[in-house]
Amino acid sequence: MQKIVQIIESLRLDLSDEKRLQSDLETALRKGGLSFAREEALSARDIPDFLLQDGIVIECKLRPAQKMATFRQLERYAHHPEVRGLVLATNLSMTLPETIREKPAVMASLSKGWL
Repeated sequence: MQKIVQIIESLRLDLSDEKRLQSDLETALRKGGLSFAREEALSARDIPDFLLQDGIVIECKLRPAQKMATFRQLERYAHHPEVRGLVLATNLSMTLPETIREKPAVMASLSKGWL
C-alpha cells in the first residue's frame, strides 16, 4: 500500500472536483502499472472509487466531506472479504486507525504533491 500512497502523494491532482480527481488519479495509476477496476460494486451500497487487483480499495474524498461519514464508508468496504486494505486519498485533515475491521488502512495526502 505504500507504493500507492507514494504515487498519490507525488501527484499534483485537480482538487476542485471529486470526479475530476478520480479521472486524473486513474490515469496516474495506469501509468504506475497498477491493475484495478473503477467503481467496482462490492454490494448495491458499497462502490469504492478504485478496487485494485490485489484487493486494495482507494477511496477519494475532498473537503467538505464529513469525516465520520467517510470513516463509516471505509468500515463498510472493509466488511467485504475481497477487500484486503484501504487507502483514503484526501485533502481532509483527519486520521485513520492502523486497521479498520482488521484490515490495514492508510491515508494519502492529496496536498503533498502541491508542496
